[in-house]
Amino acid sequence: MSNHLVVIPAYNEEANVASVVADVLGALPAFDVLVVDDGSSDDTAAIARRAGAKVLRLPVNSGYGVALQSGYKYAVRHRYAIIAQMDADGQHRAEFMPQLLAQVDSGSADIVIGSRFLDQDGHYQPSRARKIGMSIFSSMASRIMRQHVTDPTSGYQVMRYDVARFFCSDVYPADYPDADILILLHRSGFRVAEVAVQMRMPTGKSMHAGHKSIYYVYKMFLSIFVTMLRPAAEKRA
Repeated sequence: MSNHLVVIPAYNEEANVASVVADVLGALPAFDVLVVDDGSSDDTAAIARRAGAKVLRLPVNSGYGVALQSGYKYAVRHRYAIIAQMDADGQHRAEFMPQLLAQVDSGSADIVIGSRFLDQDGHYQPSRARKIGMSIFSSMASRIMRQHVTDPTSGYQVMRYDVARFFCSDVYPADYPDADILILLHRSGFRVAEVAVQMRMPTGKSMHAGHKSIYYVYKMFLSIFVTMLRPAAEKRA
């Protein structure tokens, strides 16, 4: 078994999951791949398994954060030294993963975020509403963390074992872990860095679409506020 794992949360992604798994295995042949099927009603799990991934199935749809945390718990239980995460919709390109890994391997960061906006090349163009929301939370995270944060909503990440273990606690949100988690990591003594990556525009419906976008903004403001009020969580040795 490899000591590196890629966690891919997936919900009803039968159309995309095989190509995502193939992309990861092609770019990172030494990695294990775990697809966390978040209670899908389609053939996501079976297709992911046929593509060469390990599959962890949740009995009901429990949310993006729960699916990710389930993957972290699997990684911690099996003592993976390095854990990466990617989305199952095809946005994230595995060819950029070595750049994130290099930053972690250098010892300069505990968790590295793949940023769509760090290079400011304009390749990724979110909707106006999403762009405003991203800008607000990017500014908040940058000010609180006292470092430049360009993409706090990115789900393209690489982390050390101790970060994954930290995420296995009740500090990790069940729905949308974004800027609030980066702030919590910083306040808890973990080093956060960003690396520029290219991402594809999503083809499916965003989990923040429609009325969910209002809830997301409200929840994120509240979560950041609570994060700043609570004592910093401690890293576990």
